[in-house]
This record gives sequence, C-alpha cells and structure tokens, in this order.
Amino acid sequence: MTLIAGAVAVITLYLLLQMFRNANPAALARAIKVAGGIGCLAVAAFTGLRGELVVAIPIGLFGVGLLGWSPGGLGNLGSMFGLGGQRSSGQSSRVRSQFIEMVLDHDSGQMLGRFVAGIHAGRSLDEFDLPQLAAMAPSLDADSVALLETYLDRRFPTWRQHAQGDAAGRQRRAASSSKMTEEEAYQILGLQPGAGRDEIGRAHRALMKKLHPDQGGSTYLAARVNEAKDTLLRTHHG
Repeated sequence: MTLIAGAVAVITLYLLLQMFRNANPAALARAIKVAGGIGCLAVAAFTGLRGELVVAIPIGLFGVGLLGWSPGGLGNLGSMFGLGGQRSSGQSSRVRSQFIEMVLDHDSGQMLGRFVAGIHAGRSLDEFDLPQLAAMAPSLDADSVALLETYLDRRFPTWRQHAQGDAAGRQRRAASSSKMTEEEAYQILGLQPGAGRDEIGRAHRALMKKLHPDQGGSTYLAARVNEAKDTLLRTHHG
C-alpha cells in the first residue's frame, strides 16, 4: 500500500507540474489569486471564530482584495494591493493585419483571433491545431505572422520549444511600414473616437500592464499599443 500511495503521489505531482508548465500565464495568475483569496478568507474565518479579530480582519480584507471584491465602504481593495485593477466596462482592443484580426478583452485578458482574408476568411483561429496554424505562416505577411505567433504563445505556451526550427519565425519578413490610421489607433486602445489625452494615457498604461510577458503578452502587441498612443497624441498635439 505504501508503494502504491507513493506511486500515485509521484504521478499526481508530475501531472500537476505538466499542467503548470503548459498553463496560460494569465489564466494561471488569475487562478492563483482566486485560490489565495479563498485561503485568506478561510484563515480569517478560523481566527475570527477564535476571537482574534485583530488578526482576522486584515487577513480577510486582503483575501477580499485578491478576489477583486469591493463591498460598500471598502473601496477597490484589489487595487490597493496592486492585484485587482479597475474594470474596463467591457472594453476590448482590436489589432488587424492583412490576414488576421486579434481581439483582446480588457477584463478577462482573453485573446481571440480570426482570419479576415485568404481561403480561411471568417474562421476562428481556435478551429485549427498547432501544426495547421504553423503551416499557414509562410503564406502570411509579416504583421500577420507576428499576430499568429502572439496567438500561439497564448494558446500553446511551449510551442516555440517544440517547433522544429521555429518555422513561423523563419518566414518572417520585414515589418510593414504602413502608417497607422486614427481609426486603427482607437480600436487598438479600445477607445471611442474623440477620447481625450487623459483617456489615451490611462488606456495605454492599462494595456501595457496586460501585455507584460509575465501576463502572456508580446513585444509586437506592445509596440502596436505604443504606436497607437503616439498616433492619437500627435493628433491632439496638432
């Protein structure tokens, strides 16, 4: 029985490590925050029942902050600890290339993609597996390849390690030099036309935090967000 229990423990640990390694960074971070919040509330309840309110209240408030709750009078506790952040009321950012359009939901961090041109126009990237998507890269322009790689980084975090020769990367050509339009800039920042300088700055800062590599972001999308901010600020300056 001891040997069986040990074998089960080893297999379980191995599977957990595999899940951790392949997990989406943004989803993993959210799961850790939720688990931490629930754990803090459990500890707070236990210590509170023992009458140790001085210890229970701070732990409970921290747990509430991790879960992103803000009961009346407590304010946005998640933001106080740098863990919650403000909700963006259903905002989303859109980045479009010749063949692919990517949509980033500001609240959930979920990234969705679809083909907008070519033989697969109108189909979601979710419909294809990794070998199929990698095989499409040679037929795409540089910006579309960059968007495709960003999507693959989110959906298949270890794809670069297993891709033979990084097929998609080998096909990347010089980036497009086309100038970003105001309409594109507003879509990327998730803003309505006519947004002020303060709104542009806030949207830029919020997106740059979400696009940090630790959150599953990419240098390409970060560059597009920076370009969108510069495009709109030049318009305001003019």
